[in-house]
Amino acid sequence: MAKDKIAYVCENCGQESAKWVGKCPSCGQWNTFKEIRVSSDTGTRAARSAAHVLNSHRSANPEAMPQRLRDISGQAMPRMDMHDDELNRVLGGGLVHGSIILLGGEPGIGKSTLTLQTILRMPDRRILYISGEESAYQLKMRAERLLSNGYMGHHTDATVSRESVDFENLLILCETSLEAIFSHIKDVKPELVVIDSIQTIATEEVESSAGSVSQVRECAASLLRFAKSSGTPVILIGHINKEGTLAGPKILEHIVDTVIQFEGDQHYMYRILRSIKNRFGSTSELGIYEMRPTGLRPVSNPSELLLTQDHDGLSGIAITAAIEGIRPFLVETQALVSSAAYGTPQRQATGFDQRRLNMLLAVLEKRVGFKLMQKDVFLNIAGGLRVTDLAMDLSVIAAVLSSNVDTPIESGWCMAGEVGLSGEVRPVSRIEQRIAEAEKLGFTHMIVPKNNLSGLNLKQFHIELHPVRKVEEALRALFG
Repeated sequence: MAKDKIAYVCENCGQESAKWVGKCPSCGQWNTFKEIRVSSDTGTRAARSAAHVLNSHRSANPEAMPQRLRDISGQAMPRMDMHDDELNRVLGGGLVHGSIILLGGEPGIGKSTLTLQTILRMPDRRILYISGEESAYQLKMRAERLLSNGYMGHHTDATVSRESVDFENLLILCETSLEAIFSHIKDVKPELVVIDSIQTIATEEVESSAGSVSQVRECAASLLRFAKSSGTPVILIGHINKEGTLAGPKILEHIVDTVIQFEGDQHYMYRILRSIKNRFGSTSELGIYEMRPTGLRPVSNPSELLLTQDHDGLSGIAITAAIEGIRPFLVETQALVSSAAYGTPQRQATGFDQRRLNMLLAVLEKRVGFKLMQKDVFLNIAGGLRVTDLAMDLSVIAAVLSSNVDTPIESGWCMAGEVGLSGEVRPVSRIEQRIAEAEKLGFTHMIVPKNNLSGLNLKQFHIELHPVRKVEEALRALFG
């Protein structure tokens, strides 16, 4: 009998090597190569499997044959409604049949709770929930807690309770063997499969323990083949490592169709659902949830929750109209500027790119003339959000200057604008939606880039707009 072959795979990028190397030649990371065993008959088994599939589907599955591009249907793929507006938005309009989704997040952030309360809203679908971490009793207790008030977040149709639905189509399976899972799937014939988590599943074809690079890769590949051949969508729940990336090989992200990260600080009540990769939708979409004792409540209008505090008379606070994906919302930017107590000034940012903060401080010092070399600057995006919109630049500079001179910005003012290195205020995208959101929330004045107003019908807005070309003009409008 031939011996098994040894191979090495980089955990960070999925690069393979015939021998162990200290530094990955692809991504440059150190000590990321892990040993995997490749069975000697893998090629023979794969060839037989491919031949069997080819013979069985040559006539039964016409899509497996080469087709002309003009003959392929261009109709939109049918999607499964998840009965969750935030989740549907991040997925691109719903769950595509035959797709495989990877949901990642820190331990205890609420991945299992989000998944369970979502499938509890779908009593008309036959769903198989496979748990390798919790017992059936634990899942039952969590479902009872979510259903105790008859309310699981926000759903436009109706609330779901134990009294109204018997959940006959929801099946729970506590199993870690991939072969046993496929056997149960064959008997149950579910419309949706959920696996919690992929790191606990192991197959007999790989000798390493569950959670290793080879096990995670082989199990994910097998589930991908099942999803594509049967048309059944699969949701995989995965953990993240200490660096904040999904645990397991990077090739796991290449295999799946969609990668969604569930993030947020456990000390805050907000949770962010962010799409990192999506073959069926945009990767810039953002879903916001509020953690409550009864579960996760989708936040349909985050602006009202993020601007609930009264900041009259407080300096270092500016409001900006940001956009994540297709959703506009107003964000509160907080800044604190103080004298450097230990000689070396500190620059710290929470929820904002620190390198961009350093650039904006240099612009403020060079172009506007405010000396911040001997000052500590701390920046925070309220609510625990992490915003990447470049329109935040103007509010960051305004908040820093407000804290530096200890002069509050008048209530009713907001702004949006990207700041260039020469101190100019550059135009931003979708200015009409930003202005409409600010007007809807009761703001009376808004600073916008002057170039954004060309071709814009100003009569449709009742908010007073202040067009500016340079940072000095924006600061003069705010502080006189």
